[in-house]
Amino acid sequence: MKEPKVILITGASSGFGKESAIKLAQEGNNVFATMRNVNGKNKAVADELSAMNNITVVELDVTSDASVDAAINTIISDAGRIDVLVNNAGAGLIGISETFSTKDVEEQFEINLFGVFRVTKAVLPYMRKQKDGLLVNVSSVFGRLTTPLFAVYCSSKYALEGLAEAWRYELSPVGIDSVIVEPGAFPTTNFFANAKSLSVEEETVANDYGDLAVLPEKIGAMFTDLVEAGNAQNPLMVSDAIAELINTPKGERPLRTVVDGGHKEAVGAYNDHVKELQKATLEGFMMGQFYN
Repeated sequence: MKEPKVILITGASSGFGKESAIKLAQEGNNVFATMRNVNGKNKAVADELSAMNNITVVELDVTSDASVDAAINTIISDAGRIDVLVNNAGAGLIGISETFSTKDVEEQFEINLFGVFRVTKAVLPYMRKQKDGLLVNVSSVFGRLTTPLFAVYCSSKYALEGLAEAWRYELSPVGIDSVIVEPGAFPTTNFFANAKSLSVEEETVANDYGDLAVLPEKIGAMFTDLVEAGNAQNPLMVSDAIAELINTPKGERPLRTVVDGGHKEAVGAYNDHVKELQKATLEGFMMGQFYN
């Protein structure tokens, strides 16, 4: 029987985070499901998860140093260690780039990139002391591909991919694995609910883009039709992929795992090609020993 792991999951109030918390707890692990507003808007889901075996809900806002430090201290005080960090918390905005403010872009990166860095930096001292650990970084197929209207989201996930891959090489000598999960479009995705709400001035700008301006609504309607018809991808595929990575022995985990029926072949081929280029790059800089 395998030894239970202490697992911290960010953004566990819904979607991939919530499903992963439930699955990993059912496998006997000690899961700390973290989220914002556990006594506010997320109280119902916090109570639901807290009632389950092997799950402890902890308040954690990835955009706050103080909140992250307090959460990590709570987990270490309770469990004494952190074996796995699932960097799942994320947000997505959709819209024409010119209609976004600098603040909009900053907020997207604050959650999708700086939040990941903030939580990981707080956890790494404990993993280094253990000489063991796993970072599961939830990215997206849009961390490898891009389309109109997703420029801000894609750029934040492209940045996350670069950070997580660099961690792969930096952390392996101290016994820590870093992996990337790349989901596609799932019913849990909030892109279309998070479409940019435009001011009158921004609406005028958007109208100059013609058909592109109404595309978010059309894509959202198409996705809704897929969900209602039962043809949407099952979000449990992502929690299953995360569990499989956790259960795979250290050193044998793939760097990237694509979880998307429609894009898996294309993104997988892209990833395979880039692996060879990355290996050559490291060897060219006399760092080939870090490739894995």
